[in-house]
Amino acid sequence: MQFSKRLEPLRSNVFADMDRAKAKALAAGQDLIDLSLGSSDVPVANHIIDRIRDSLDDTTTHGYALFRNTKDFRDAAAHWYTQKYGVPVDPETEVLQLIGCQEGTGHLPLAILDPGDFALLQDPGYPSHAGGVYIAGGQIYPMTMLAENGFLPKFEEIPQAVLSQAKMMVLSYPHNPTTAIAPLSFFQEAVAFCQKNDLVLVHDFPYGDFVFPEGNAVNNDAIAPSILQADPQKTVSIEFFTFSKSYNMGGFRIGFTVGNPQLILALRQVKAAIDFNQYRGILNGAIAALTGPQELISYTVDTFRERRDVFVKALHDIGWDVPTPIATLYIWAKLPHPWTQDSIGFCAQLVQQTGVAVSPGVGFGKSGEGYVRFALVHPPEVLKVAVDRIAQFLQSHQP
Repeated sequence: MQFSKRLEPLRSNVFADMDRAKAKALAAGQDLIDLSLGSSDVPVANHIIDRIRDSLDDTTTHGYALFRNTKDFRDAAAHWYTQKYGVPVDPETEVLQLIGCQEGTGHLPLAILDPGDFALLQDPGYPSHAGGVYIAGGQIYPMTMLAENGFLPKFEEIPQAVLSQAKMMVLSYPHNPTTAIAPLSFFQEAVAFCQKNDLVLVHDFPYGDFVFPEGNAVNNDAIAPSILQADPQKTVSIEFFTFSKSYNMGGFRIGFTVGNPQLILALRQVKAAIDFNQYRGILNGAIAALTGPQELISYTVDTFRERRDVFVKALHDIGWDVPTPIATLYIWAKLPHPWTQDSIGFCAQLVQQTGVAVSPGVGFGKSGEGYVRFALVHPPEVLKVAVDRIAQFLQSHQP
Protein backbone atom coordinates (compact mmCIF):
# COMPACT_ATOMS: atom_id res chain seq x y z
CA MET A 1 0.00 0.00 0.00
CA GLN A 2 1.02 3.59 -0.58
CA PHE A 3 0.08 6.16 2.02
CA SER A 4 -0.20 9.93 2.02
CA LYS A 5 2.96 11.95 2.58
CA ARG A 6 1.16 13.81 5.36
CA LEU A 7 1.55 10.71 7.52
CA GLU A 8 5.34 10.99 7.52
CA PRO A 9 5.67 13.62 10.29
CA LEU A 10 3.09 11.72 12.35
CA ARG A 11 4.94 8.39 12.34
CA SER A 12 7.41 9.43 15.04
CA ASN A 13 5.62 9.90 18.34
CA VAL A 14 7.57 9.98 21.57
CA PHE A 15 4.46 9.30 23.60
CA ALA A 16 3.60 6.19 21.60
CA ASP A 17 7.17 5.05 22.24
CA MET A 18 6.69 5.69 25.96
CA ASP A 19 3.45 3.69 25.92
CA ARG A 20 5.42 0.75 24.56
CA ALA A 21 8.02 1.26 27.29
CA LYS A 22 5.26 1.24 29.93
CA ALA A 23 3.78 -1.94 28.48
CA LYS A 24 7.22 -3.56 28.53
CA ALA A 25 7.72 -2.55 32.18
CA LEU A 26 4.34 -4.01 33.14
CA ALA A 27 5.15 -7.23 31.28
CA ALA A 28 8.39 -7.43 33.26
CA GLY A 29 6.44 -7.25 36.53
CA GLN A 30 6.96 -3.60 37.43
CA ASP A 31 4.33 -1.87 39.57
CA LEU A 32 3.50 1.08 37.33
CA ILE A 33 3.05 4.60 38.70
CA ASP A 34 2.04 6.59 35.64
CA LEU A 35 2.89 10.29 35.89
CA SER A 36 3.10 10.73 32.13
CA LEU A 37 -0.49 11.69 31.25
CA GLY A 38 -2.48 14.65 32.55
CA SER A 39 -5.66 12.62 33.06
CA SER A 40 -7.27 13.62 36.35
CA ASP A 41 -8.14 10.90 38.86
CA VAL A 42 -10.61 13.18 40.69
CA PRO A 43 -14.18 11.93 40.12
CA VAL A 44 -16.80 13.84 38.16
CA ALA A 45 -19.40 15.64 40.31
CA ASN A 46 -22.58 13.67 41.05
CA HIS A 47 -24.93 16.27 39.57
CA ILE A 48 -23.12 15.99 36.23
CA ILE A 49 -23.27 12.21 36.19
CA ASP A 50 -26.94 12.29 37.22
CA ARG A 51 -27.80 14.56 34.30
CA ILE A 52 -26.05 12.24 31.84
CA ARG A 53 -27.68 9.16 33.39
CA ASP A 54 -31.14 10.72 33.16
CA SER A 55 -30.54 11.53 29.50
CA LEU A 56 -30.11 7.87 28.63
CA ASP A 57 -33.82 7.27 29.24
CA ASP A 58 -34.74 10.18 26.96
CA THR A 59 -34.95 8.71 23.47
CA THR A 60 -34.85 12.17 21.90
CA THR A 61 -31.15 12.30 22.80
CA HIS A 62 -30.30 9.13 20.88
CA GLY A 63 -30.14 10.56 17.35
CA TYR A 64 -27.58 12.66 15.54
CA ALA A 65 -26.78 15.98 17.21
CA LEU A 66 -26.76 18.66 14.52
CA PHE A 67 -25.74 22.27 15.17
CA ARG A 68 -29.31 23.28 16.10
CA ASN A 69 -29.40 20.48 18.68
CA THR A 70 -26.47 22.09 20.52
CA LYS A 71 -28.30 25.39 21.17
CA ASP A 72 -28.86 24.83 24.91
CA PHE A 73 -25.21 23.93 25.31
CA ARG A 74 -24.05 26.98 23.35
CA ASP A 75 -26.33 29.23 25.37
CA ALA A 76 -24.87 27.86 28.62
CA ALA A 77 -21.30 28.20 27.34
CA ALA A 78 -21.83 31.78 26.19
CA HIS A 79 -23.41 32.79 29.51
CA TRP A 80 -20.64 31.06 31.49
CA TYR A 81 -17.95 32.78 29.44
CA THR A 82 -19.50 36.24 29.73
CA GLN A 83 -20.00 35.86 33.49
CA LYS A 84 -16.44 34.66 34.01
CA TYR A 85 -14.45 36.94 31.69
CA GLY A 86 -16.74 39.92 31.10
CA VAL A 87 -16.76 39.65 27.29
CA PRO A 88 -20.18 39.36 25.59
CA VAL A 89 -20.55 36.27 23.38
CA ASP A 90 -23.20 35.45 20.78
CA PRO A 91 -24.11 31.74 21.19
CA GLU A 92 -25.34 31.53 17.58
CA THR A 93 -22.23 32.82 15.82
CA GLU A 94 -19.37 32.86 18.35
CA VAL A 95 -19.60 29.48 20.12
CA LEU A 96 -19.09 25.97 18.78
CA GLN A 97 -19.32 22.66 20.65
CA LEU A 98 -16.32 20.35 20.30
CA ILE A 99 -15.49 16.72 20.97
CA GLY A 100 -12.70 17.88 23.26
CA CYS A 101 -10.22 20.73 22.73
CA GLN A 102 -7.88 18.48 20.79
CA GLU A 103 -10.50 17.87 18.13
CA GLY A 104 -10.88 21.61 17.68
CA THR A 105 -7.21 22.55 17.64
CA GLY A 106 -6.50 19.59 15.37
CA HIS A 107 -9.18 20.51 12.83
CA LEU A 108 -8.85 24.30 12.79
CA PRO A 109 -5.70 24.31 10.60
CA LEU A 110 -7.74 22.60 7.87
CA ALA A 111 -9.88 25.74 7.78
CA ILE A 112 -6.99 28.21 7.79
CA LEU A 113 -3.91 26.76 6.09
CA ASP A 114 -3.20 25.95 2.49
CA PRO A 115 -0.32 23.54 1.79
CA GLY A 116 2.97 25.27 2.50
CA ASP A 117 1.55 27.98 4.77
CA PHE A 118 3.28 28.49 8.10
CA ALA A 119 1.81 28.12 11.56
CA LEU A 120 3.71 29.69 14.47
CA LEU A 121 3.75 27.19 17.34
CA GLN A 122 5.23 27.20 20.81
CA ASP A 123 8.37 25.13 21.33
CA PRO A 124 7.94 23.30 23.64
CA GLY A 125 4.22 22.94 23.15
CA TYR A 126 1.31 20.51 23.13
CA PRO A 127 1.93 17.86 20.42
CA SER A 128 -1.55 17.91 18.85
CA HIS A 129 -1.02 21.52 17.77
CA ALA A 130 1.69 20.34 15.42
CA GLY A 131 -0.32 17.33 14.32
CA GLY A 132 -3.17 19.47 13.02
CA VAL A 133 -0.78 21.64 11.02
CA TYR A 134 0.89 18.60 9.45
CA ILE A 135 -2.46 17.08 8.48
CA ALA A 136 -3.39 20.38 6.79
CA GLY A 137 -0.13 20.31 4.81
CA GLY A 138 1.27 23.34 6.60
CA GLN A 139 4.76 24.16 7.77
CA ILE A 140 5.71 24.84 11.39
CA TYR A 141 7.83 27.65 12.67
CA PRO A 142 8.78 26.82 16.28
CA MET A 143 8.71 29.83 18.59
CA THR A 144 11.42 28.96 21.08
CA MET A 145 10.40 29.41 24.71
CA LEU A 146 13.14 29.68 27.30
CA ALA A 147 13.09 29.78 31.09
CA GLU A 148 14.95 33.11 31.12
CA ASN A 149 12.06 34.66 29.17
CA GLY A 150 9.41 33.19 31.45
CA PHE A 151 8.62 30.66 28.69
CA LEU A 152 7.07 33.44 26.60
CA PRO A 153 7.97 33.59 22.89
CA LYS A 154 9.75 36.62 21.45
CA PHE A 155 7.64 37.77 18.51
CA GLU A 156 10.38 40.05 17.20
CA GLU A 157 12.59 37.00 16.56
CA ILE A 158 10.21 35.55 13.94
CA PRO A 159 11.80 36.06 10.48
CA GLN A 160 9.92 38.26 8.04
CA ALA A 161 10.24 35.54 5.40
CA VAL A 162 8.25 33.23 7.67
CA LEU A 163 5.69 35.90 8.56
CA SER A 164 5.01 36.55 4.89
CA GLN A 165 3.86 32.92 4.56
CA ALA A 166 2.26 32.53 7.99
CA LYS A 167 -1.50 32.27 8.60
CA MET A 168 -1.86 31.43 12.27
CA MET A 169 -0.22 31.52 15.70
CA VAL A 170 -1.07 29.10 18.50
CA LEU A 171 -0.58 30.00 22.15
CA SER A 172 -1.59 28.19 25.33
CA TYR A 173 -1.37 29.63 28.86
CA PRO A 174 -1.26 28.39 31.56
CA HIS A 175 1.18 26.35 29.56
CA ASN A 176 1.58 22.64 29.08
CA PRO A 177 4.29 21.46 29.62
CA THR A 178 6.26 24.35 31.17
CA THR A 179 3.49 25.45 33.63
CA ALA A 180 4.22 29.09 32.67
CA ILE A 181 1.55 31.78 32.87
CA ALA A 182 1.10 34.84 30.67
CA PRO A 183 -0.18 38.25 31.81
CA LEU A 184 -2.90 40.14 29.98
CA SER A 185 -0.25 42.55 28.68
CA PHE A 186 1.42 39.68 26.82
CA PHE A 187 -1.87 38.69 25.22
CA GLN A 188 -2.43 42.31 24.19
CA GLU A 189 0.99 42.26 22.54
CA ALA A 190 0.12 38.99 20.78
CA VAL A 191 -3.21 40.38 19.52
CA ALA A 192 -1.51 43.52 18.15
CA PHE A 193 1.17 41.40 16.47
CA CYS A 194 -1.39 39.13 14.82
CA GLN A 195 -3.52 42.07 13.70
CA LYS A 196 -0.45 43.71 12.15
CA ASN A 197 0.64 40.53 10.35
CA ASP A 198 -2.81 39.24 9.38
CA LEU A 199 -2.56 36.12 11.54
CA VAL A 200 -5.28 34.08 13.21
CA LEU A 201 -4.56 33.93 16.94
CA VAL A 202 -5.48 30.58 18.50
CA HIS A 203 -5.47 30.18 22.27
CA ASP A 204 -5.75 26.69 23.76
CA PHE A 205 -7.07 27.26 27.29
CA PRO A 206 -7.50 23.97 29.20
CA TYR A 207 -5.96 25.15 32.48
CA GLY A 208 -7.75 28.43 33.12
CA ASP A 209 -8.98 27.22 36.51
CA PHE A 210 -5.78 25.37 37.41
CA VAL A 211 -3.97 28.21 39.11
CA PHE A 212 -2.66 28.46 42.65
CA PRO A 213 -2.67 32.08 43.84
CA GLU A 214 -0.89 32.74 47.09
CA GLY A 215 -3.12 34.42 49.65
CA ASN A 216 -6.09 36.53 48.56
CA ALA A 217 -4.26 39.27 46.70
CA VAL A 218 -4.74 37.90 43.20
CA ASN A 219 -7.70 36.02 41.78
CA ASN A 220 -7.55 33.14 39.32
CA ASP A 221 -8.72 35.09 36.29
CA ALA A 222 -5.98 37.69 36.73
CA ILE A 223 -3.37 34.92 36.73
CA ALA A 224 -4.92 33.13 33.75
CA PRO A 225 -6.71 35.68 31.54
CA SER A 226 -8.68 34.79 28.43
CA ILE A 227 -7.30 35.85 25.05
CA LEU A 228 -10.62 37.58 24.34
CA GLN A 229 -10.00 39.95 27.23
CA ALA A 230 -7.17 41.25 25.04
CA ASP A 231 -9.31 41.07 21.88
CA PRO A 232 -12.88 41.76 23.07
CA GLN A 233 -14.01 42.62 19.54
CA LYS A 234 -12.79 39.16 18.46
CA THR A 235 -10.90 40.64 15.52
CA VAL A 236 -8.40 37.79 15.08
CA SER A 237 -8.84 35.43 18.03
CA ILE A 238 -10.40 32.09 18.87
CA GLU A 239 -10.12 30.26 22.20
CA PHE A 240 -10.60 26.61 23.15
CA PHE A 241 -12.04 25.31 26.43
CA THR A 242 -12.32 21.77 27.75
CA PHE A 243 -14.25 20.01 30.50
CA SER A 244 -11.37 17.56 30.98
CA LYS A 245 -9.52 19.58 33.63
CA SER A 246 -11.89 21.85 35.57
CA TYR A 247 -14.68 19.25 35.63
CA ASN A 248 -12.54 16.06 35.40
CA MET A 249 -14.49 14.88 32.31
CA GLY A 250 -11.52 13.82 30.16
CA GLY A 251 -13.08 10.56 28.99
CA PHE A 252 -16.34 12.25 28.01
CA ARG A 253 -14.57 14.24 25.26
CA ILE A 254 -16.45 17.49 25.53
CA GLY A 255 -15.29 21.05 24.97
CA PHE A 256 -16.15 24.22 23.11
CA THR A 257 -14.59 27.17 21.33
CA VAL A 258 -15.41 30.88 21.53
CA GLY A 259 -14.22 33.62 19.22
CA ASN A 260 -14.29 35.38 15.87
CA PRO A 261 -17.52 34.42 14.07
CA GLN A 262 -15.77 33.81 10.73
CA LEU A 263 -13.38 31.39 12.39
CA ILE A 264 -16.23 29.68 14.24
CA LEU A 265 -18.12 29.24 10.95
CA ALA A 266 -15.03 27.92 9.18
CA LEU A 267 -14.38 25.32 11.90
CA ARG A 268 -18.07 24.43 11.88
CA GLN A 269 -17.84 23.73 8.14
CA VAL A 270 -14.87 21.40 8.69
CA LYS A 271 -16.68 19.61 11.51
CA ALA A 272 -19.79 19.17 9.38
CA ALA A 273 -17.75 17.07 6.98
CA ILE A 274 -16.31 14.91 9.77
CA ASP A 275 -18.71 14.42 12.68
CA PHE A 276 -22.25 14.89 14.01
CA ASN A 277 -21.16 16.37 17.35
CA GLN A 278 -21.21 14.80 20.78
CA TYR A 279 -24.01 12.63 22.24
CA ARG A 280 -26.67 14.97 23.59
CA GLY A 281 -26.66 13.28 26.98
CA ILE A 282 -23.06 14.33 27.47
CA LEU A 283 -23.99 17.84 26.31
CA ASN A 284 -26.63 17.82 29.05
CA GLY A 285 -23.98 16.82 31.56
CA ALA A 286 -21.75 19.64 30.36
CA ILE A 287 -24.62 22.12 30.75
CA ALA A 288 -25.03 20.87 34.32
CA ALA A 289 -21.32 21.43 34.87
CA LEU A 290 -21.44 25.04 33.64
CA THR A 291 -24.68 26.01 35.36
CA GLY A 292 -24.50 23.95 38.55
CA PRO A 293 -22.43 24.17 41.75
CA GLN A 294 -18.80 25.10 41.12
CA GLU A 295 -17.38 23.85 44.43
CA LEU A 296 -15.81 20.84 42.70
CA ILE A 297 -13.44 23.16 40.85
CA SER A 298 -12.11 24.58 44.11
CA TYR A 299 -11.83 21.06 45.54
CA THR A 300 -9.96 19.84 42.44
CA VAL A 301 -7.58 22.80 42.43
CA ASP A 302 -6.91 22.40 46.16
CA THR A 303 -6.26 18.69 45.60
CA PHE A 304 -3.62 19.42 42.99
CA ARG A 305 -2.13 22.26 45.03
CA GLU A 306 -1.54 19.77 47.86
CA ARG A 307 -0.02 17.27 45.46
CA ARG A 308 2.22 19.95 43.98
CA ASP A 309 3.51 20.92 47.41
CA VAL A 310 4.11 17.32 48.47
CA PHE A 311 5.85 16.37 45.23
CA VAL A 312 8.05 19.47 45.02
CA LYS A 313 9.14 19.06 48.65
CA ALA A 314 9.90 15.38 48.11
CA LEU A 315 12.04 16.17 45.06
CA HIS A 316 13.85 18.91 46.98
CA ASP A 317 14.51 16.46 49.80
CA ILE A 318 16.34 14.11 47.42
CA GLY A 319 18.37 16.97 45.96
CA TRP A 320 16.42 17.60 42.76
CA ASP A 321 15.78 21.34 42.69
CA VAL A 322 12.59 22.06 40.75
CA PRO A 323 10.48 25.24 40.66
CA THR A 324 7.07 25.37 42.33
CA PRO A 325 4.54 26.01 39.56
CA ILE A 326 1.77 28.57 39.98
CA ALA A 327 -0.51 26.79 37.49
CA THR A 328 -1.45 23.49 35.77
CA LEU A 329 -1.19 19.98 37.19
CA TYR A 330 2.41 19.41 36.09
CA ILE A 331 5.99 19.81 37.26
CA TRP A 332 8.47 20.84 34.55
CA ALA A 333 11.92 19.85 35.74
CA LYS A 334 15.43 20.18 34.36
CA LEU A 335 17.10 16.81 34.17
CA PRO A 336 20.19 16.06 36.24
CA HIS A 337 23.46 14.66 34.91
CA PRO A 338 23.94 12.41 32.90
CA TRP A 339 20.56 12.95 31.17
CA THR A 340 20.77 16.71 30.62
CA GLN A 341 20.35 16.14 26.87
CA ASP A 342 18.67 12.73 26.88
CA SER A 343 15.12 13.01 28.18
CA ILE A 344 13.97 9.93 26.24
CA GLY A 345 16.77 7.85 27.68
CA PHE A 346 15.97 9.02 31.20
CA CYS A 347 12.26 8.24 30.87
CA ALA A 348 12.80 4.86 29.22
CA GLN A 349 15.30 3.72 31.84
CA LEU A 350 13.24 5.11 34.71
CA VAL A 351 10.08 3.20 33.80
CA GLN A 352 11.97 0.00 33.02
CA GLN A 353 13.90 0.03 36.29
CA THR A 354 11.35 1.54 38.70
CA GLY A 355 7.91 1.47 37.07
CA VAL A 356 7.61 5.27 37.31
CA ALA A 357 6.46 6.67 33.95
CA VAL A 358 7.01 10.34 33.08
CA SER A 359 7.03 12.37 29.86
CA PRO A 360 10.30 13.28 28.08
CA GLY A 361 10.63 16.97 27.41
CA VAL A 362 11.74 16.49 23.82
CA GLY A 363 8.32 15.00 23.08
CA PHE A 364 6.96 18.55 23.34
CA GLY A 365 9.51 20.01 20.92
CA LYS A 366 13.21 20.50 20.38
CA SER A 367 13.40 23.16 23.11
CA GLY A 368 11.96 20.68 25.60
CA GLU A 369 15.10 18.57 25.53
CA GLY A 370 16.80 18.48 28.89
CA TYR A 371 13.49 18.56 30.76
CA VAL A 372 10.95 16.05 32.01
CA ARG A 373 7.26 16.56 32.81
CA PHE A 374 5.57 15.00 35.82
CA ALA A 375 1.75 14.84 35.90
CA LEU A 376 0.42 14.93 39.46
CA VAL A 377 -2.40 12.47 38.84
CA HIS A 378 -2.01 10.31 41.95
CA PRO A 379 -2.63 10.94 45.66
CA PRO A 380 0.22 12.32 47.80
CA GLU A 381 1.14 8.94 49.28
CA VAL A 382 1.63 7.49 45.79
CA LEU A 383 3.63 10.53 44.69
CA LYS A 384 5.95 10.02 47.67
CA VAL A 385 6.51 6.39 46.62
CA ALA A 386 7.31 7.59 43.11
CA VAL A 387 9.91 10.02 44.42
CA ASP A 388 11.45 7.29 46.60
CA ARG A 389 11.87 5.15 43.49
CA ILE A 390 13.29 8.09 41.55
CA ALA A 391 15.79 8.69 44.35
CA GLN A 392 16.96 5.07 44.18
CA PHE A 393 17.23 5.34 40.40
CA LEU A 394 19.30 8.52 40.56
CA GLN A 395 21.54 7.05 43.26
CA SER A 396 22.17 3.92 41.19
CA HIS A 397 23.42 6.09 38.31
CA GLN A 398 25.83 8.22 40.31
CA PRO A 399 29.40 8.01 38.91
